[in-house]
Amino acid sequence: MSTSPHSGSQQARQALADRLREIRLDAGLTARAIAEAAGWHESKCSRIEHARTLPSDADIRAWCTACDAQDQINDLIATSRAVDSMYVEWRRLQKSGLRRLQDSKVPLYEATRHFRVYCSHVIPGFLQTSEYAHALLAAFGAFHGVRDDTEKAVAARIARSRVLYEGNRRFALLVEESVLRYRIGDAEVMAGQLAHLLTVMSLPSISLGVIPFTAERRIWALEGFNVFDEDLVQVELLTASLSVTQPSEVALYKKGFAKLAEVAVYGLHARALITAASETVDPPHTR
Repeated sequence: MSTSPHSGSQQARQALADRLREIRLDAGLTARAIAEAAGWHESKCSRIEHARTLPSDADIRAWCTACDAQDQINDLIATSRAVDSMYVEWRRLQKSGLRRLQDSKVPLYEATRHFRVYCSHVIPGFLQTSEYAHALLAAFGAFHGVRDDTEKAVAARIARSRVLYEGNRRFALLVEESVLRYRIGDAEVMAGQLAHLLTVMSLPSISLGVIPFTAERRIWALEGFNVFDEDLVQVELLTASLSVTQPSEVALYKKGFAKLAEVAVYGLHARALITAASETVDPPHTR
């Protein structure tokens, strides 16, 4: 796996910077000449060429105009916008509340036919009960200081889960055993969530694997990630959502998922682990 979840975004930034430098060199210009033509301090050219500053649309226009490479402007702007969208801070996504954040993913979910989901901290969103989702989203919103629209966000998340039952889709879902025991909400919420897992894992479209505490690991626990079909990975970090599209990195995430799947248990064995976790939140003597 990549040593940093930011690496795909950074590599894309560097590729854009290298392309701008090549345009400058092909034009036979120095960085100082670009700066003078654009009305910048020369250090700005250096920051752009070393990928420390992502150029704005106006910066790209000025750069290409100075290099007499106007035919490159539209393509470079499109590339720059794609790079900028790879790593999006939560505060930018959450300006309109958590519900809008949930709704924003609906087109991607509806377009995807093969989902590969690995969760090391929480139950996969597809499989969350409304009570579990409420506890999780309320905590998430409070931590990030966004306006409280938890009820609407929960309704949107549950509605989004309809893709489990619609169309010809496949869901390969992996969770660490610890996820079954992390207390999101109170005991009643967790008991209900684990009971729901036992129900939905019987759906023909779902393959749910649990990676036991005792598994002999061939790969360490990773940050949670979703693979959408064959060419997009999304990773949710504490501060941002990261989209990975570089083929070599997507391939590594798929390889990581396959390795994790090898040490997971399924069917009756997975049910036994879920049941055992349920008994820790709802012990027999309290029933």
